Amino acid sequence: MTKITAVRSTGLEYRMANGRAYGNARGMTAVRIATLIEIETSDGVVGLGEAWGPPTVVKAYVDILRPFFEGREIFDFNQVRHTLYARMYHAGIQNPMTAALSGINVALYDIHAKLLGVPLCKLLGGKRLDRVPAYASTGYYSNDDSYGIAQQLEIGEAHRYPGTKIKIGASVESDVERVKLAREMIGPDKLLMVDANGNLTVDQTLESMRAIAPYDIHWYEEPLPPHDFAGYTELTARAPMRVATGEALYTVHDFKRLTDGRCAHILQPDITICGGLDETLAIAGIAYMENIHMEPHVWGGAVGLATAVHFLAAMPASPHTENVPHPAMLEYDRGENPLRDDLLKEPIAEADGWLTVPDKPGLGIELDPAVVKRFTVC
Repeated sequence: MTKITAVRSTGLEYRMANGRAYGNARGMTAVRIATLIEIETSDGVVGLGEAWGPPTVVKAYVDILRPFFEGREIFDFNQVRHTLYARMYHAGIQNPMTAALSGINVALYDIHAKLLGVPLCKLLGGKRLDRVPAYASTGYYSNDDSYGIAQQLEIGEAHRYPGTKIKIGASVESDVERVKLAREMIGPDKLLMVDANGNLTVDQTLESMRAIAPYDIHWYEEPLPPHDFAGYTELTARAPMRVATGEALYTVHDFKRLTDGRCAHILQPDITICGGLDETLAIAGIAYMENIHMEPHVWGGAVGLATAVHFLAAMPASPHTENVPHPAMLEYDRGENPLRDDLLKEPIAEADGWLTVPDKPGLGIELDPAVVKRFTVC
């Protein structure tokens, strides 16, 4: 039986040049990060995964987790996970340990698929799509006047995608200004989404929603802090548009609180945070049972992007129908990030707002060692 012989992590960081920073209503950043997870096996197969969070912190958790996995069979992930969850009874699991487990879980799935000689999406239920639709995630706040929302929409060619998402949430006045500009630039027929990154209260969100409603908003993402479940229940009941949330939540248990409380119209787990593919499949299961739409959050490096592409390629249409008015789309960040664009020897192909699903075994990707070395910080 194939066993795990080594678990390694590599922290990556890219710092934007010339003092440029961009971000959301909560604040700005000049750094893009990712932590790569590599698992070696007794058969010589190496699996790749990605974990979200500060690399030094994630790496510390990987070091703690390593002894629990090395020497185990490659099918033992859930046994180890349940042991770890039990031991974290008093400390909790809403922390980077779960992000580290996410990367390990994906790397093991990559190994399973490689050993079977099939693309990862085959293990997730079958390849439903050969390519997945994507929306442009852009329109960040910026400290550089030459890189404002209009320039970002133009550089990122937002008009080519089925939908576009922009950042709002600093004030109602700026919300209207930014949304109006985005709608004018992408045209009347494309989907437009907005994201406040948890910067608002219920009343503030409703004021913002009413102000931007004339611009046909497809969803309003993460208006409240992630664990304000009571606030989300109230907001979703009163909102004049769809509410989406979930990118900062961990495990299916957090998402069950969302569905039990009818806290959102759209669930947005991030595979590199919530616990990996096993947890994301469980979240998809409750979304399916509760007839709630799911749109995975993606905002990291190339390995996380590839994982999400495979997941969407296999994810059943939701709700129960073969004629979905608005099929789930891949979040395709168009911000400056070589950890996404340059990390692979062959980047995932994108054309006219669609990303091709890799057809090689596993994730179907190969890291460029020189690029990995250039951005390694720990």
